[in-house]
Amino acid sequence: MISSLLGNVYLHYVLDLWAQRWRQREATGDMIIVRYADDAVVGFEREDDARRFLVAMRARLEEFELTLHPDKTRLIEFGRLAAVNRKRRGLGKPETFTFLGFTFICGKSRRGYFQLQRKTRGDRMRTKLRDIKVDLRRRMHWPIPRQGKWLRQVVTGHFAYFAVPTNGRALKAFRFYLTDLWRRALRRRSQRHCLTWERITRIADDWLPQVRILHPWPKLRFAVNHPR
Repeated sequence: MISSLLGNVYLHYVLDLWAQRWRQREATGDMIIVRYADDAVVGFEREDDARRFLVAMRARLEEFELTLHPDKTRLIEFGRLAAVNRKRRGLGKPETFTFLGFTFICGKSRRGYFQLQRKTRGDRMRTKLRDIKVDLRRRMHWPIPRQGKWLRQVVTGHFAYFAVPTNGRALKAFRFYLTDLWRRALRRRSQRHCLTWERITRIADDWLPQVRILHPWPKLRFAVNHPR
């Protein structure tokens, strides 16, 4: 905990304050930076700003004996005009990027307008399900109500973080695969026991929360009116 706190304080000086000054003095277009611990995403209105910032940031970090991760650091064309611009140049779909457990995608709404879409990272979901599988084996002989209460907490916690708009399909997949893991664990308790999918679905519906979006769209989160 102390190490994380000191790292945040260190990066606030090394990166945050410096990036704010760079934006004010060097950027020719709009710029935004989001940092969590040692992961950061920086967005630019103009490509030239992005390239100059990357060079300057590398030099800044070297002054403090820090380096950028070679596999995670890249410049990509992303945003409202990315798909149109890449298509005009004969390129494929805009690249995606991952941040804080999500994959960020240049998508379209049902009306065909640009829509920033967030999906649960596939590797994160697979790792989570593997951990649940191991834990289920240790709890295999628990009574179903006790298992159900525990799994309800697991699913509720997962949804509390990942239940954002545009991520409904991944949430349904997570609940489906978890239900199947539960079915397999219950079947292992007895070789003679045949637990059908219809029955485990009813059991899951009794204990697991249904999929629903819990978080607002990003633009609504900041729609706050001051009482004055």
